[in-house]
Amino acid sequence: MGLVGCASVSPDGGFGVVAQQAGGHLDATLSYQRTLQDTDAAREHTAQLLAQPLSAATAVQIALLGNRELQARYGQLGLAEAERVRAATLPNPLLSLGRLAGGGVVEIDRALSLDVLGLFTLPLARQLGERQLRQAQWQAAIDTIATAAAARKAFYGAVAARQLADYAAQVADAADAASELAARMQAAGNFSRLERLREQAFAQQAGSQLTRARHQQAAAQERLTRALGLTREQGMPKLPERLPDLPQAPLAAPTVEQAAIDRRLDVQLARQAVEASADALGLSHATSVVNALEIGAQNRSATGEPLARGYEVTLALPLFDFGQARNARAQALYMQAVHRTAAVAQQARSEVREAWSLYQSSWQLARLQQAEVVPLGQQVSEEMVLRYNGMFASVFDLLADARRQAGAVMQAIEALRDFWIADTDLQSAQSIGLAQTAVPVFSTGSEPEAASAGH
Repeated sequence: MGLVGCASVSPDGGFGVVAQQAGGHLDATLSYQRTLQDTDAAREHTAQLLAQPLSAATAVQIALLGNRELQARYGQLGLAEAERVRAATLPNPLLSLGRLAGGGVVEIDRALSLDVLGLFTLPLARQLGERQLRQAQWQAAIDTIATAAAARKAFYGAVAARQLADYAAQVADAADAASELAARMQAAGNFSRLERLREQAFAQQAGSQLTRARHQQAAAQERLTRALGLTREQGMPKLPERLPDLPQAPLAAPTVEQAAIDRRLDVQLARQAVEASADALGLSHATSVVNALEIGAQNRSATGEPLARGYEVTLALPLFDFGQARNARAQALYMQAVHRTAAVAQQARSEVREAWSLYQSSWQLARLQQAEVVPLGQQVSEEMVLRYNGMFASVFDLLADARRQAGAVMQAIEALRDFWIADTDLQSAQSIGLAQTAVPVFSTGSEPEAASAGH
């Protein structure tokens, strides 16, 4: 049996494995900030990225640099590595000294002992420590991908909220103009009180919608700031004016079962937990009966007598504790890990199927809005202008049509936002799962549209 007397912490703190695991799912540079100098360098890089208009890719990169919660989770790697080193290190020998004096005689006992059982179980303990480190590395990779996915979703939500607030402002301006015009026409006797009240009610509803849209814009901006790990001193990111264009065609259907099992890191982490539990079960069996065995050399000297030498063996007798509880606990933990792995695999398959269905439907809805609903609304507006020029429609018909067109555009923005979020969820479902990347998004509602329909 080969033994190693000491082990050391790896130069990268175990982060190289994390970068490799997460790098297969991300197109970004990972940063493990182990010193204040590393943190300062990350802040400088973040400042450079913030000087440019934000994109989904730069949002992910900033989050990986600046999200302090993610850096705190990376700290678990250091703890796991320290535990691995401890488990792979030979047990320290024990030195005991004793002195007895009386009747003019001084007796001194010296003993040097070593935990023999610790030597025999060292390979198992070392293997268990390595598996626990790998589990920490898998979990760090999952946290990294989850942080990136949350940043992407927060980015899409913030850009969409900005667009929606802009269109809500246009609707509110049109409603205010219509309400003022209706009041003037009623004063001139060319408009009924009922029609003026309808325009006034719509203007109030449009104002309420604009207030909600502006709050949702501010809330989405704050969610993005939190996801990126930015502070007020670093400033707000510069958002683009509109969302990315819809792809011309959706992605090809993934192999659902294979993607869920081969790519999902949480499935791989669950498998690691089963293997670690199996190792722990083997270690428990090895120490179930003999849980303390020490052997060592000792000598004794007394005044006026020759030095006495010998050895000492310390063995804990299993009279009361035969290790049943320890074995039962290890067995229960092993079966718990087995069942949990099966449950994670089942959930992974289901999540990929669900995410793929949402991705398809979101693309179809966004395509319908862009290719059919909005163009048809524009054609209706053109026909309405022709009717107005021919004195077959009033200015209020034009305003009502403009409100309907703005509502269709707002729905198109929401549909495009939902698609990009569904695209992110599909990637997450094939890599880590959906539970860790939830970011709320809001709709502006359609109250003004309902009011204009009544008019």
